[in-house]
Order: sequence, then structure tokens, then C-alpha cells
Amino acid sequence: MKNVHDVIRRPVLTEQSYEGFADKKYVFEVAIEANRTEIKKAVEEVFGVKVEKVNTVRTMGKIKRQGRFSGRTPEIKKAYVTLKSDSKSIEFFDGMAAQ
Repeated sequence: MKNVHDVIRRPVLTEQSYEGFADKKYVFEVAIEANRTEIKKAVEEVFGVKVEKVNTVRTMGKIKRQGRFSGRTPEIKKAYVTLKSDSKSIEFFDGMAAQ
């Protein structure tokens, strides 16, 4: 991967991901070709934090039908990023789960 912004596509903001903010666990949608080392470096560079662990999950696209034609939704890769305990939290997510 050349650019760190090509590795991290967007954050995943769901109720389940909100629960991890207190434990410094964040979820991102990442490029399918990205590996754990590239994801770790990208998160550390973009947000200025220290990453302890990265877990990844690939999900297959669902089969959808439109009349007699069928196709697939795109497959995605999610990265579950855990920060070190002495690291600061990511400012983008601060205040989202407080409500």
C-alpha cells in the first residue's frame, strides 16, 4: 500500500462498536489487500496513537436479486484495532458514545 488513506476507508459506527470506545477498541473498514502490519502503521500515522493489536475480518457479499438477475454486494474487510493502555484515545470518536 502506498498511501495510508488508501488503507483505512472509513470508521464503522454501530452500537456494538460504540461499546468498545471505553476500552480503546475501534472498528474500521479497510482495503481488502491490506494486512495487519499496514493497518497498524496507517492508524498510528493518521491518528497519532499507539496500536497494541489488530484483528481483521473479511465478509463475503450477499447475493441480491432484481427480478431474474442476481448479483453480489461488495465484500468488505473490517479491522478491530485495540490501542495500548498508555495511548491517548482517538479524538474523532470522543463524545460519540457518551450519550
